Amino acid sequence: MSDSNFIIELSNISKSFGDKTVLDDVSLYVKKGEFVTILGPSGCGKTTLLRILAGFGSADEGEIKIGGVDITEVPPHERPINTVFQRYALFPHLNVYDNIAFGLKLKKVKDDEIEARVRRALKMVGMTDYEWRDVNSLSGGQQQRVAIARAIINRPQVLLLDEPLAALDLKMRKDMQMELKEMHKTLGITFVYVTHDQEEALTLSDTIVVMSEGKVQQIGTPIDIYNEPVNSFVADFIGESNILNGTMIQDKLVRFMGRDFECVDAGFGENAPVDVVIRPEDVYIMSYTDSGMFEGVVQSCIFKGVHYEMLVNTPDGYEVMIQDYNAFEVGQKVSMIIKPSDIHVMKKERTTNTFEGKMVDATHVEIMGAEFVCAEQQGFEGGEQVMVEVDFDKIDLMDNKEDGTMMGDVRFILYKGDHYHLTIRTEGGDNLYVDTHDVWDDRDIVGIKIQPEDIRIKRA
Repeated sequence: MSDSNFIIELSNISKSFGDKTVLDDVSLYVKKGEFVTILGPSGCGKTTLLRILAGFGSADEGEIKIGGVDITEVPPHERPINTVFQRYALFPHLNVYDNIAFGLKLKKVKDDEIEARVRRALKMVGMTDYEWRDVNSLSGGQQQRVAIARAIINRPQVLLLDEPLAALDLKMRKDMQMELKEMHKTLGITFVYVTHDQEEALTLSDTIVVMSEGKVQQIGTPIDIYNEPVNSFVADFIGESNILNGTMIQDKLVRFMGRDFECVDAGFGENAPVDVVIRPEDVYIMSYTDSGMFEGVVQSCIFKGVHYEMLVNTPDGYEVMIQDYNAFEVGQKVSMIIKPSDIHVMKKERTTNTFEGKMVDATHVEIMGAEFVCAEQQGFEGGEQVMVEVDFDKIDLMDNKEDGTMMGDVRFILYKGDHYHLTIRTEGGDNLYVDTHDVWDDRDIVGIKIQPEDIRIKRA
């Protein structure tokens, strides 16, 4: 997919540390002058990808090109790239001027050119008249500006920014976001920005790359990612969402929360299981009236500065999050309307747990590196390879780890309106998906138990 329009071409990048895969066949193509943000939770691989692009780490597989030139084996200092880190890495014994000029002095650039370029860089980052200041006397925001000036003075084709605003307080972070956006416009160079802050990504980027567990989940504009998430992870990670299990009855008709809704989606087939996403600002709420689509009772109402955020319980036991400029009192009966165009339907990534397994004997099967008791299997022999299915709601999670057949830890929690859908990482590194009404926290260690009659076995 080589194209002169792309300044960065990362092709099929994979990286493992021991037996843990951190990047799994990641490809990314960035246009000249674009502001691209790599967004994802801690441990998703975004910083590892940035370090490989900068040359501070190497990929196990894959190719990196900048401006059409293969730089996969090129050392960091020879790449047309500069990096701004979360910890600014300024030299404490040098003043602002010497920090910014450091790279140019190493390259033996003439003094008068260094001076002209330092002054231009200081002006770009709003730090004129600070050149003789001690860097330790500067605020966090000012130190960040110095770090950016030091990076851009080398005229890199690409500027990498690794969570550069994470150490700043909220107001300064907001101010610096606007300044970064302005700087990007002025400089005209390509920015690749790493963050776990969704609002920051939506504010700054031309393109957002959403990552989870070493894989790219979706690439698109901020509006695309927000309005058209491809899966429940992206919908949950970008902004607030109501994510619910649904059934696509037919084109433009979807069933969720126990009733049918008209929608604008098509092409899912008939009676197909789907995920339904409704943003909190897209639910119209009013005092109770028969003309609403469905009703509920307000459970909580919190003022969020611009709007009120309310949780409303329906008679069927669903909880709906709503954001509105009007407040409705706790305990008040309300009616709600959702327009067809505000319902976003997504294909389900999976409808059951599926594993490759091996029969131990007629009543025992090995899956995920552990041996489970199963209902007696006629005609299967020990050692035979099989496929095993277990429904999400047929897995018991135990507080006491020793009560389970095996252990795992909670990696992702998705609230589905009336239950939680959890991703559990087992000891052997497999993912197990569980529907539960119990409340668990991220990284909780759990015991895993499956009843024999809930294990379905088929020939591989």
